Amino acid sequence: MFNTLLGIFTANWYWVLLVAVLAYLIGSINPAVIVTKVVTKGKSDIRQMGSGNAGFTNVLRSVGKVPAIITIVCDALKCIAAVFIGYYVIKLFVVSNLPVKDEWFVRCFLNCAKYNAGVFCIVGHAFPLYFRFKGGKGIVTAAALILAVDWRAFLIILGTFLIVFLISRIISLGSIIGSIIYGPAVFFTTFVFDHLMTAPCLWYVLIATVCGCIIGGFALAMHRENIKRLIRGEEKKIHAAKKAP
Repeated sequence: MFNTLLGIFTANWYWVLLVAVLAYLIGSINPAVIVTKVVTKGKSDIRQMGSGNAGFTNVLRSVGKVPAIITIVCDALKCIAAVFIGYYVIKLFVVSNLPVKDEWFVRCFLNCAKYNAGVFCIVGHAFPLYFRFKGGKGIVTAAALILAVDWRAFLIILGTFLIVFLISRIISLGSIIGSIIYGPAVFFTTFVFDHLMTAPCLWYVLIATVCGCIIGGFALAMHRENIKRLIRGEEKKIHAAKKAP
């Protein structure tokens, strides 16, 4: 079955590439940069404020709650949009010609298409084409991908993040722990609920787990400075700016 999957992707590489490019371009739209410029009337760049990260947490600390809420919602929506654009492109132009009509194979195949779009959307968020390749860390974008592909893994990671955050009041610590458990959470949900309980699709378990580990590893790499500050005991607890500068 894995050889069949590989053959399908090889034969339709141009659609896979198109999805990746579209997802990257969508991911390159950075709400943190845009919202901050709008709120400050073009006077400030979020990448030159606070931690320098173009993401939700820095917007919350440096600009305020409302801009931060807009940022987190838009970060999530852009990834969901990229994932479902990728899903429908593959469904319309590839699935209709699949030699395999098995329902579970098609479902898992389309989930692989979602992962393809989501991963490149995260890359676009971190290295945006429109903003000199300096973006955010991709945690909210990654969370949206997890939700769009596997809500079970999302609940595990969200629950872990909330527990860690409520105890520590440090968003980066919750994000780091969530990144570490992403791969194992995906393996657990796909192996138990998809492979053992529903239908034998071990190839999908392996692909999903590898994608989870790649995304988690990418998120950890983007948090390397936060990890250093946590080790030194210098990472700040969350607080919101009272008003935009």
